[in-house]
Amino acid sequence: MTTKSITDIIHQQEGMYVTKGFEIGTLNQEETLEEFKNNAENCQFLPTDNLSELIHPNQLHGLSIHQLEQIAHQIREKHLQTVATTGGHLGPGLGVVELTLALYQTLDLDRDKVVWDVGHQAYPHKMLTGRYNSFHTLRQKDGIAGYLKRCESKFDHFGAGHASTSISAALGMAVARDLKGENFKTVAVIGDGALTGGMALEAINHAGHLPKTNLLVVLNDNEMSISANVGALSRYLNKIRLSSPVQFLKDNLKEQLRNIPLVGESLTPEMERLQEGIKRLAVPKVGAVFEELGFTYIGPVDGHNLEELIATFQQAHTIQGPVLVHVATVKGKGYAIAEQDKVGYHAQSSFNLITGKAIPSSKPKPPSYSKVFAETLIKLAQNNPKIVAITAAMSTGTGLDKFQAKLPQQYIDVGIAEQHAVTLAAGMATEGMRPVAAIYSTFLQRAFDQIIHDVCIQNLPVFFCLDRAGIVGADGPTHQGMYDIAYLRCIPNMVLMAPKDEAELQQMLVTGVNYTEGPIAMRYPRGNGYGIPLMEEGWETLPIGKGEILRHGGDVLMVAFGSMVYPAMQAAQILSDGGIEATVVNARFAKPIDPDLIAPLAQQIGGVVTLEEGCLMGGFGSAVAETLLDCGVVVPVKRMGVPDQLVEHATPAESMAALGLTPPQIAERIRIEIHQHISELQLALS
Repeated sequence: MTTKSITDIIHQQEGMYVTKGFEIGTLNQEETLEEFKNNAENCQFLPTDNLSELIHPNQLHGLSIHQLEQIAHQIREKHLQTVATTGGHLGPGLGVVELTLALYQTLDLDRDKVVWDVGHQAYPHKMLTGRYNSFHTLRQKDGIAGYLKRCESKFDHFGAGHASTSISAALGMAVARDLKGENFKTVAVIGDGALTGGMALEAINHAGHLPKTNLLVVLNDNEMSISANVGALSRYLNKIRLSSPVQFLKDNLKEQLRNIPLVGESLTPEMERLQEGIKRLAVPKVGAVFEELGFTYIGPVDGHNLEELIATFQQAHTIQGPVLVHVATVKGKGYAIAEQDKVGYHAQSSFNLITGKAIPSSKPKPPSYSKVFAETLIKLAQNNPKIVAITAAMSTGTGLDKFQAKLPQQYIDVGIAEQHAVTLAAGMATEGMRPVAAIYSTFLQRAFDQIIHDVCIQNLPVFFCLDRAGIVGADGPTHQGMYDIAYLRCIPNMVLMAPKDEAELQQMLVTGVNYTEGPIAMRYPRGNGYGIPLMEEGWETLPIGKGEILRHGGDVLMVAFGSMVYPAMQAAQILSDGGIEATVVNARFAKPIDPDLIAPLAQQIGGVVTLEEGCLMGGFGSAVAETLLDCGVVVPVKRMGVPDQLVEHATPAESMAALGLTPPQIAERIRIEIHQHISELQLALS
């Protein structure tokens, strides 16, 4: 079989496919072009420094530092242009461009496996693994996902949207490799923020117990998670990064060694090892901590020096057992605005690249639920020193950065440690404090056992505030807040509520901080409210477990929860225009539910529709159906929500339409159901 290499896609003739940037063998008639291109065994890739031509990361092999720097520039340019248009995570990916290039030049990605923690930092990885030309579809419906997805690319070896999982996954791959007698490298790339997660520390503890298991952990240390890191581990890493001896040795050791007679310009392998040994003597206690845990520690390494990174990774690959390479990077590297505001530019909606400012909407929007939550909680806490706001490294996302600025003594950030946050709150509650744990719905899943074991079994008055409940949009399945209704309402002693709008959120905040009989949770959506006037003070608590009737009608009963109340009202108006009148109930509570309100209405009207922005299995609709059965009311119940499927990345509006949850769709589904029900009744009566 002959192969050819040319400089452009020209033609296909005589069984040969001729393409730019790599050599390729004979194209079988049975193979599609895409199948052939993906068959790495038939492809002998030639290096290329044009990112648009790079379809396989092994094409980085053999490139010079200058060529890699050109690719780094292209990655940052594409990264910035795309995120400025589509929105997405900006700072993390910009900071790991050189790290990714250097690592991939030292690996064979047809065999070796890299696990990226979270996925925030994996945009360069996506561009280097055949997705550069489609990267403009980032986070768009049917486009490139914002996180790693195994079904999207064979190079996405492990999917992740939550932090601190990479070392466990990579270690699992390494253990499986050894059990099968195979030989490939496994690498986990984890940020210093994710290293504060207990799961990462558990994995390090286990890996250190396996001295013959080869595993490389690359610590991407940019001094940040989303916000600035907190905790003792962060302080220790700072000691390493900022240690004067380390800085001096990094800058001067090689030059001093070259001045030694007989050493000269080139350092022998022995002298390289001497350099590293002397350098490690200067590393303060954190390096020793990793060493004591069974890892060979190397670093800190300049995360933007390609030559140093490549040499370090090559050295790390030769060491037996677990190795940790500590790489110091700059979050937002290459975009001065993001470098200066690492928190604000961790993630961005569409923005102007020149000014860095968000592109304003065509008309002013009401305040977000997160903003209303934070500002109301501040006012409550100013009058009640027992209220303490707790976040797990999400101060900006939950709005609690504003709370911290006003009431720092009543604010706690535990880092990426949701389990600890919940049990910490439980401990505070035993001492009469009013802990308010503001955690995204998707992240509170990580502390499910602590909610049951440490809070609910002991019936402690912890107030959980679940931001981003329901459909969140472009972040996709790992971040959709789909499951909190189902996973909270099944736990004894838990109260669960959801506001229909931002004004009711204020009332529920007051209700939550004043509820002392046990745990209580409030879920609320991402995004803006409805522009309902807010009260500055004088809020009243809501009666626990009581709903309200918003509209009367005799044809169908619509029972809606939280963010689906207003769509229910809009659907009811559409139905009314067609001659069908609906009663609409704002349930307010999924647990306890209001049987005294719902059961008689259901019995009287004869048909019930439930609406929720969450999973149907075990969700709010299930709670209504169970309540009616318990009350002996047997009527048709139609549940509308998210069926047993993953909700992929798209805009919230696109997702709602795909799920049939827009007001016109709701109205049409109800109209069809009612028509069918009436026809069945008429048939039964005849």
